[in-house]
Amino acid sequence: MAIRRGLCVLGALVAAAGCSAGGQAPEAGDAGRPTGPCASVVSRDALPAWARGGFSDDGSGIPHVFGERGDILAVLFEYPPKASTDPDESNKILWVSRLPQEPMRPLEIEARLDGTTTSVTRELTGGAGPSAVSLPTAGCWRLTLNWSGHTDTMALTFV
Repeated sequence: MAIRRGLCVLGALVAAAGCSAGGQAPEAGDAGRPTGPCASVVSRDALPAWARGGFSDDGSGIPHVFGERGDILAVLFEYPPKASTDPDESNKILWVSRLPQEPMRPLEIEARLDGTTTSVTRELTGGAGPSAVSLPTAGCWRLTLNWSGHTDTMALTFV
């Protein structure tokens, strides 16, 4: 009986802490603020087998980011990627799809700068593959990627 009562008290304390741990309630103007971690996890582990085409080894050491669903991978040949409005400056990113692609369907990128209403779109006419991508401002960008009927998302920090 004492154990059961102790567990009930502990459960009530955990529930109360969970309700108050968030701090202040969000204000109406907070709609554009970040909703999670600023950047997806950048790995330098071996690339998955499905993403190794064109590499002479397993890709260990090369920074890469998985989409949240794991359906696309961004291999970052310049890390961290640099923001720029200069059309001659861009970041080499290899987009690798785990899912089948339809030939000649583009990879569409909708990028939104965290905490702002700033958004840009990029279209890679050849679909997932090698690209030169730049975003105009440093910060955390949330990317929605659409290709061949597939969708995935990731967050990348540009400096």
